[in-house]
Amino acid sequence: MKTVNSSLIRIICALVVGLVLVIWPGMAADYLVITVGVLFIVPGVFSLIGFFAKSKNDTPRYFPVAGLGSLLLGLWLIMAPGFFINILMYILGFVLLLGGLQQMIGLFSARKWTSVSAGFYITPVLILLAGLFILLSPRDSQETIFIIAGISVLVYALSELFNYLRFTNRKPTVIDKKGDIEDAHILED
Repeated sequence: MKTVNSSLIRIICALVVGLVLVIWPGMAADYLVITVGVLFIVPGVFSLIGFFAKSKNDTPRYFPVAGLGSLLLGLWLIMAPGFFINILMYILGFVLLLGGLQQMIGLFSARKWTSVSAGFYITPVLILLAGLFILLSPRDSQETIFIIAGISVLVYALSELFNYLRFTNRKPTVIDKKGDIEDAHILED
């Protein structure tokens, strides 16, 4: 059940990110960087509050340098998102590379218990190529790159959903060391 949920969560997240990148390519970059900034600020704030909330009698109190660094990086991301957009484009390209590779590995694994035609490998290869294109492309038109990334992420999500629906009912069951029956999953993380 755990792998089923992770596959579905991965599909939903990819659909949302892909739609945002395609619908609002100019604004998507700033919003993604700002969102990452907030995600750095929250744990930074909590670690600093935890440090100052401890009583002086608690065991050794070390200043949370990582928490302060997380807070400062988050503030920098929010205040200067333009600086990080080029980095974000490399991250998107790298994520697409990993997504294409992950789908190919999942398909190779599925061949152990069902037939997988060569046509199934076309989409992962295209996703991998889109990732390479984004990593190697000039940074002249960021909107175009984000649209390409968005379309690639949407294709990845739909392909992942199709593969999930196609192969999940054919996966074998595995008996673990305790004797419990578990479902094996072809699209493992």
